[in-house]
Amino acid sequence: MMLSSIFLGIIGPWQIALIVAIVLLLFGGKKIPELMRGLGSGIKEFKDASKEEEDPKIDEKK
Repeated sequence: MMLSSIFLGIIGPWQIALIVAIVLLLFGGKKIPELMRGLGSGIKEFKDASKEEEDPKIDEKK
């Protein structure tokens, strides 16, 4: 049952708790905020880059 729910993309509270526990064990409590900051800045850079790609295309059509 659990194996099929993982393949279907249904994540329950126990799976989330297990993932959080594994991340805490691997990285420790002090390293996680640094990882999240890095992830956030990476997402921001990706969004900025995708907006830069869209702007020239809009200008060419005008």
